[in-house]
Amino acid sequence: MNVNLNKNIMKSLGVITFLALSTSLCLAQEGQVDIQQDERINDLLAIYKSSNESHEYYRIQVGFGSYAKAQSIKENVEIDFPGLFSKIDFDSPTYRVRLGRFKTKLEAERKFKEVRIKYPDAMLLKPKKST
Repeated sequence: MNVNLNKNIMKSLGVITFLALSTSLCLAQEGQVDIQQDERINDLLAIYKSSNESHEYYRIQVGFGSYAKAQSIKENVEIDFPGLFSKIDFDSPTYRVRLGRFKTKLEAERKFKEVRIKYPDAMLLKPKKST
């Protein structure tokens, strides 16, 4: 009696599995998507990209000095804040290490608080106004 019960259970599981697989195959759909967009969208994207390239950002200056000192500071900054963009800028007569590219003042101030813990002499720089 136990053997017949096990056979019935196995048959039921086999039927359920077969039905589930065949249903999923029958319901699978194939299709092709054709996107039609106005050509002016590409022009707008190009304008947007060029405006972002010339956009000025809030930056954090973490140190300055000779080129060798600036390189050393930059290496430390990249270790301490690996996810942030860092760059050495020459502003006569010294090299300045600047960190980040923040579009909003709020975003810059939040990161500035974090940076000041490690670099207490850091300064938050405002974007230059384009004339």
